[in-house]
Amino acid sequence: MFKSQDKTSLKLALYFIVPFIILLLIKYKLNKNTTAYLPQSNDTSHLGSAPSHMKLPETVDYIFHVKPILSDRCYLCHGPDEGTREAGLRLDTKEGAYAAIGEHLDRHAIVPGDVEASRLVSKINSQDPEKVMPPPSSNLSLSEYEKKILTKWIAQGAVWKDHWSFIPPIKKDIPKVSNTKWPSNSIDYFILSNLEEKGLVPTEKASKEKLIRKVYFDLTGLPPSITDIDTFISDPNEDAYEKVVDKLLASEAYGERMASNWLDVARYADTHGYQDDLERIMWPWRDWVIHAFNKNLPYDKFIKWQIAGDLLPKATLEQIVATGFNRNHKITQEGGVIDEEYRVEYVIDRTITTSTALLGLTMECARCHDHKYDPISQKEFYSMYGFFNKVKEKGRIEYDEIPEPNLLITDKEIEESLSFINKPDSIPDIKLMVMEDGATERQTFILNRGQYDAPTKEVSPGTPKAILSFPETLPKNRLGLAEWLFSEDHPLTARVAVNRIWQQIFGIGIVSTVDDFGNQGALPTHPELLDWLAVTFREKGWDIKQMIKMMVMSSTYQQSSKASPELLEIDPDNLLLARSSRSKLTAEMVRDNALAVSGLLVHKIGGPSVKPYQPEGLWAETTSGQGLTKYIMDAGESQYRRSLYTFWKRTVPPPAMITFDAATRDICSVKRQKTSTPLQALVMLNDPQLIEASEHLAKDLLSAESLNDEDRVKTIFRKITSRYPDEEETDKLMDYLESSKENFEITTENSKESDLNKSKKELYALTTLTSLIFNLDEAIVKG
Repeated sequence: MFKSQDKTSLKLALYFIVPFIILLLIKYKLNKNTTAYLPQSNDTSHLGSAPSHMKLPETVDYIFHVKPILSDRCYLCHGPDEGTREAGLRLDTKEGAYAAIGEHLDRHAIVPGDVEASRLVSKINSQDPEKVMPPPSSNLSLSEYEKKILTKWIAQGAVWKDHWSFIPPIKKDIPKVSNTKWPSNSIDYFILSNLEEKGLVPTEKASKEKLIRKVYFDLTGLPPSITDIDTFISDPNEDAYEKVVDKLLASEAYGERMASNWLDVARYADTHGYQDDLERIMWPWRDWVIHAFNKNLPYDKFIKWQIAGDLLPKATLEQIVATGFNRNHKITQEGGVIDEEYRVEYVIDRTITTSTALLGLTMECARCHDHKYDPISQKEFYSMYGFFNKVKEKGRIEYDEIPEPNLLITDKEIEESLSFINKPDSIPDIKLMVMEDGATERQTFILNRGQYDAPTKEVSPGTPKAILSFPETLPKNRLGLAEWLFSEDHPLTARVAVNRIWQQIFGIGIVSTVDDFGNQGALPTHPELLDWLAVTFREKGWDIKQMIKMMVMSSTYQQSSKASPELLEIDPDNLLLARSSRSKLTAEMVRDNALAVSGLLVHKIGGPSVKPYQPEGLWAETTSGQGLTKYIMDAGESQYRRSLYTFWKRTVPPPAMITFDAATRDICSVKRQKTSTPLQALVMLNDPQLIEASEHLAKDLLSAESLNDEDRVKTIFRKITSRYPDEEETDKLMDYLESSKENFEITTENSKESDLNKSKKELYALTTLTSLIFNLDEAIVKG
């Protein structure tokens, strides 16, 4: 016999699981001829899985063939970190690799052109477990293919090259191609040249319905309306697609789409984080980000204002507001904490955020010791730290305290110079956390093992020499750092920026490890294209909209996602871009799509964060008793704002968005995970927002008496997927609609065909059908 609570649990389980199983069966039938969603791989740099019979390259390249092996298998003991270096051998620099070693300095690990004299060759081929490298105790090993690569490289002269990303980009000539009719712009020549070398051809152009849907989501995060689709399809002019692109780039929704990405990078949240996690006001900075993207503020100014807007000559209020970027870190209110310990954490957070977001480097690895893989010393980490160590702030704040430094924003200032801030009349003046160097006398020290209370040698602000030495002509403050980032010969800033834009448009970066351009990061799939884009970005005035337009106007972007079995086998992760990638909508897009197509979405730019649907009692269950313990859902239009504006509590982020791989916003994040889990299907089936959207769309179509059931089915399908269902799909959906009506009658106590019951039955059936279509792969995947 089941106990009462067991019966309740069983009913709940059946309530969630049974519809999920039914949905999977229906989705299988409707999508049986479609290509499955293909997750993207990040790993393009390691060669360890190469079969031993794989043909060796004619010329072994240090960067693309040798260095990935050394970095992955040798740098731990023979790399940049002096603390772990063994046998006096250093393989991460040319001088160290070619240097004499041994007690009498009479041996060499690498002798260019002389395999016999190179100890590295004998060590990697040794059968003696006491002598072989890597040693068995390291749990690392080399394949036969990798051993042959290293041996052939030495035999060919061991030609050394510096790490590719630390060399300033050079804009090479556009490559020549055989199929001159395919390219639409310069990007296509680089892509096609690579494809032709491998004997591949691009995929056919995507249909107009698919193309407009993809570009709408990529540029605005919202779906096209049926009117948008019909206008595009009926436009016979050659510039029809370009007109759509220009319209989207000029829309306010573009700024919201771009800001959504930048909030992850800036670790934006509406609470301080840590245990008590009290509310903060940072949304005026979010309003500025949207405004900056919409007015197409050049990328160099966009970054400089956020890093050092307060230090600019005659800094404007807008430039100071922009510095809120570096006050988005977590702040504690907990009693008993050590003030200096947390203040140091805040400075470290800014240092790491800058290196991750703008340099694409894992500089945090050098907090406690020299970086084990990249040429970044612990001293250089704290030299970078020094730029951010002058802010006069506290490690622990009191409850309801607005951390200093802050900026008072009044209605007068909004009217005169900050009109982009959408402050409701119902709230008083705002105090926004900003940057200000009020502790100019504070010294910076290297911290032993990264501990706040273990200072050692004093250092002054500076940058890693391997990237670009900090010029004496620049001030040693955040403004100098900002100028350094945009030096003409800086090797990373432009590359990292265009690579992240490329990731947004194409689903995966040219360097797939967008947060790691160092020795352990992936190699660029199209290095000459990356450098061409980086230099072009700089030459064209750091114009973000122009760069995005170039990408989406390319023939590469406009391809279909269809792939032959042969192409899937050759390039399963679509790194060569012989087709368009299929990628799941972001967490924000999933919800915003439902609100938009149902007619519920409220188009309103900026303002304070809002609280839409969330499981009841969630905050209370995860809070210690102080701070934000009760989630009070908004009413009215606030419930239907874009997901960008959803209130973000760090310790309990919006659960539906986290389920769909949104970043937690605890730290800087430049790339989201890509998962596909049963929880996502359960959210799609049961989220009240999605159910409400389904019902609202169903009601709207039922009110149109001129439409019959088939018309309604086709309209719903087209609104959600941007195309008409084919005949087979229409038949299956009509069958499902009829079965839903029958199910309603079975489950309704009074099954008499009164007008009221008939109305309810029609609404129930069409709502259920709409929910089903929202759950199709095609509804939540681009491509």
